[in-house]
Amino acid sequence: MDGTYTGVVDRIEDGEIGVILLEEDEEVIEQVDVPADRLPEPAQTDGGVLSVTLENDEVVAMEYRPDATRDRRESAREKLNRLSEKLSDREE
Repeated sequence: MDGTYTGVVDRIEDGEIGVILLEEDEEVIEQVDVPADRLPEPAQTDGGVLSVTLENDEVVAMEYRPDATRDRRESAREKLNRLSEKLSDREE
């Protein structure tokens, strides 16, 4: 696999391995694991968005994308708010 993809930090396992989900057209197409200390510092948390470049299936570059990270977190927060409002309406 070669090219540059959007990557989202799914989790950090045991504080050592960063699990990144690679996306193409907003669909997860692959998972790559990298040492957590290789992740750009602001992306060393779940949900950090990166541009990930692969050559011969190896991660050769990662760039943190703060705007994309913020947008995804806001979108997730809005979805949770809408869901909680729907649940609140059912309780009444």
